[in-house]
Amino acid sequence: MKIKIARDELLTGLQRVQGIVEKRNTMPVLSNILLETKQDGVGLVATDLEIGIRGHYKAEVLQAGSVTLSARKLYEILKEVADGEVTFTTQENNWVQIQAGRSQFKIVGMAASEFPALPTIEREGRVAIPGSGLASLLRKTLFAVGDNDARYILNGLLITLLSSEKKITMKLVGTDGHRLAIAESELANAGTDLPKEVKAIIPRKAAQEMRRLLEEEEGEPLLGFTKNLVTFQKSGLYLTSRVMEGTYPNYQQVIPKESAKKAVIERAAMESALRRVAVLSKDKTNAVKLMLQAGTLTLHTSNPDLGEATEEVPAQYRGESLTTGFNARYILDALAVMDGESVTIEINSPLSPCLMKSDGDPGFLCVVMPMKI
Repeated sequence: MKIKIARDELLTGLQRVQGIVEKRNTMPVLSNILLETKQDGVGLVATDLEIGIRGHYKAEVLQAGSVTLSARKLYEILKEVADGEVTFTTQENNWVQIQAGRSQFKIVGMAASEFPALPTIEREGRVAIPGSGLASLLRKTLFAVGDNDARYILNGLLITLLSSEKKITMKLVGTDGHRLAIAESELANAGTDLPKEVKAIIPRKAAQEMRRLLEEEEGEPLLGFTKNLVTFQKSGLYLTSRVMEGTYPNYQQVIPKESAKKAVIERAAMESALRRVAVLSKDKTNAVKLMLQAGTLTLHTSNPDLGEATEEVPAQYRGESLTTGFNARYILDALAVMDGESVTIEINSPLSPCLMKSDGDPGFLCVVMPMKI
């Protein structure tokens, strides 16, 4: 194989795969990317056996072929070399010579035949999703998804598509058992023949990669669902992920129904006040006491090793006084993804969950479990 490719073109491709490449090295070839020549360029493939990504990049193909190379080392090399063309030439025993201006590298590769094949992408059952709409739903739910949670299924994001003749409703749900985030949006039906309801649980890592790709540039992605696979296509990029097997928790049970104790607070004011008070909270629990009184929300934290902090925030509240406690980080994460200027919090009792909504975000809600302080 011999190819010439613009340094920036290949660097873009390598940046996209860094989050997918397997770093634990259970199989050495999984820490590599596959470079394979095509008619009008080169394909770049990475996988960790659960998630795979394939991209096509413009290049001058002087000799057809394929090889796998360390994704991290190749990325580090390209970051350091000057802009311009880079030439890759394969040699005996899968060694690869890289020529970039006056710089020359020779790195060891592995045979392309050892690289796992990505699943075939089905053309049927795919639906066009407005890029900004999907990115917003992911932003509003990913923060609540479990990260290496012992309960395997909580490390996934639940996607539900409900379709009718005129519209498709997309709902995303994330929870780690301590908090729950739900975001939904209506999409125009692009004429795709979808079942009335499609449900899939996708790994947190796959959802994060989708969000990153959506933030790169505008464009409508295509989402597809099969029995055990979710596919994502955008601007010549194809991402596939296995769906998680198991039953997602009945999250509807933890959403408080109607609450008599409602407070409406300016979102930015509450967020900045909570950040300041949380500076003196305990590192592990981030515990902050919330005290609701007529017209005021008081935030308080006390740490025997550091000290204490108190701040009052104006609130539209006329109910009985109520004192409860929460992990400040969980509340801050929810406030950070809201779009509206005010936040409504609903709490029934000191030990009941807190329901958070926003005036400018009708499709979003967050539930945070309380903690004893």
